[in-house]
Amino acid sequence: MFRLCLLAAGAAAISTDAIVDVDATLRSALRHLRETLKLDVRPADAARLKEAPNLVKLLAAARDDPAALAEQLAASPVATIARQIAPPTHTKDVTGALPIVTAHGMGDSCFNAGMKSVTEAAGKRVGAYAVCVPTADNRVADTVDGFLKNMDRSVDAFAERVRKDPKLKGGFNALGLSQGNNVIRGYIAKYNDPPVRTFLSICGCNAGVAAWPQCSPAGKLIGPVCRALAEVLGDLAYLKVVQDVLFQANYYRDPLRLKDEAYLSNSRLAHWNGESHANATWRANFLRTEKFVWVEGTRDTVVFPRDGEHWAAPDPADPWKGVQAMKQTAWYASDAFGLRTADAQGKHAFESFAGQHIDFTDEELFGWLDKYFT
Repeated sequence: MFRLCLLAAGAAAISTDAIVDVDATLRSALRHLRETLKLDVRPADAARLKEAPNLVKLLAAARDDPAALAEQLAASPVATIARQIAPPTHTKDVTGALPIVTAHGMGDSCFNAGMKSVTEAAGKRVGAYAVCVPTADNRVADTVDGFLKNMDRSVDAFAERVRKDPKLKGGFNALGLSQGNNVIRGYIAKYNDPPVRTFLSICGCNAGVAAWPQCSPAGKLIGPVCRALAEVLGDLAYLKVVQDVLFQANYYRDPLRLKDEAYLSNSRLAHWNGESHANATWRANFLRTEKFVWVEGTRDTVVFPRDGEHWAAPDPADPWKGVQAMKQTAWYASDAFGLRTADAQGKHAFESFAGQHIDFTDEELFGWLDKYFT
């Protein structure tokens, strides 16, 4: 049985040898929560955080040495860093082409060379203004935010920057890599003003993950390592204070806990997908987007099940081996956020590439851009 590793896989790769005072570390973590993130942490939540020592260490490091933390997060096994894309040989110079906004994966940043190259290449390919929109003002903060700024706060920060850019006021096409797609999808649901015309989601976690990156049944760490990590941290996944902070906990969807009150009440993904309650405004916003392009890496072992990149979900009857296709899922049947209606309107397109997580070729990226952004 698999439960959320939270950041255990990543935290295991992050050196914490210098931290020896557990109480001092917790105090530093709580100061980060209260002073930096402006969260109201109740005493009961603070007590539960002691059960998540790796998360506490990350929070303390975010306050005490964010630059070192950002470097360690970017170097960790769970980071999904975009590689550099070569400039396209065939480009367009189109007057009035719709701008492109890109969003990065965890451990990455808009200020890194890879995301800069992806953004620049996309813009040149279709002849459009292109910009990577971060959730912070520099590489260090943007990298740390990919872990310790939850989905809702990340979406709000993204929206604020989008709305400040006068070149985006008429709308834009959006391209996301990995969990950057959660930010774009959240922007579409909560704002979509200025609107996203076409959303190109490459290896997105929009449907959530049923096991943690590098801890999936298809990954190399399956077995006692993941089980031990899950025993320690899994039950804290839907604690409110964890959901208020940890981006990855927001899109963890434990198929064995979908009826639990903690999941339905606190999970950000449950709220976004209408599993706890439907939001008519968010549904209307979702349906304002004209086209959704869902791209799956057919060898992806980071997202489990990888079919979730096409909106599939674990089969409740056998969640570790069986998968429900999009049209068989509860969120499609309920149409709580507009997935079924968008399908009926012909708005969904499905693409794939034979590769690992976000490991597509330059030619494949340019093909999707030509097909959907021009």
